[in-house]
Amino acid sequence: RESLVDKGVLAATESPVTSILPDVNVIQIGGRSIIDRGAKALLPLLDEIVANQAQHRMIIGVGAGVRSRHIFSVGLDLGLPTGALATLSAKDAAQNAYMVSCLLAKHGFVYLEAPFVVQLLPAMLAAARGAVFNGIPPYALWEHPPAVGKLPPHGSDAGSYLVGEVFGARKVIFIKDVDGLYTADPKDVPGADFVPAIAAGELLKKNLATLPIEPVVLELMGRGRLMREIQIINGLVPGNLTRALAGESVGTVIRA
Repeated sequence: RESLVDKGVLAATESPVTSILPDVNVIQIGGRSIIDRGAKALLPLLDEIVANQAQHRMIIGVGAGVRSRHIFSVGLDLGLPTGALATLSAKDAAQNAYMVSCLLAKHGFVYLEAPFVVQLLPAMLAAARGAVFNGIPPYALWEHPPAVGKLPPHGSDAGSYLVGEVFGARKVIFIKDVDGLYTADPKDVPGADFVPAIAAGELLKKNLATLPIEPVVLELMGRGRLMREIQIINGLVPGNLTRALAGESVGTVIRA
């Protein structure tokens, strides 16, 4: 009966949060870093996912690749707003997710459209071995305007983190083409220092020129209730995913 914009009322809604799928791991596959490299990068990774099926339940988020950058280039030239760009980018990630789901279909994985991830995922996992989803959050035309520029701030990294947060997943693992976080892009600065672990707030304060994940994920972690830790690993190195699922120290761990 109170105003839902009253700060006192909002503060009073703080309460324990229930983990819905605490034994499920969210695995985010980068579009540009993994899928755009083709079979030589993607197929060994999918084999490793299948090899871990018996021990670890997984849902696979898939990101957009270089096609989205082409779309952004044209869309920006045409003056399209952020919401329209977000709608276009989601199409690219959906294509990648569908390809991954086809490759994993014989192993019992199903494809879920973004609007149905929350409603159907628990039921699907009761019958299927795993699920694949489009990592781009379905904000579409309602995408939040960014602080700088016009590019949509919520990409597939943010979408996969939010799925892990809402379900209270066991882990969220981001699979990229770098070993983790560095003080600078190791492709441009070979002598950059590797960062094995760091707090999200501290990383935001460093204001690094480039990050292996979307900066908005760090902001979301500061407000998250269930997903308080993420891990970034190099998916081009065989065995890294297996080690991360087993809780070993591999890649970079970012804690809230």
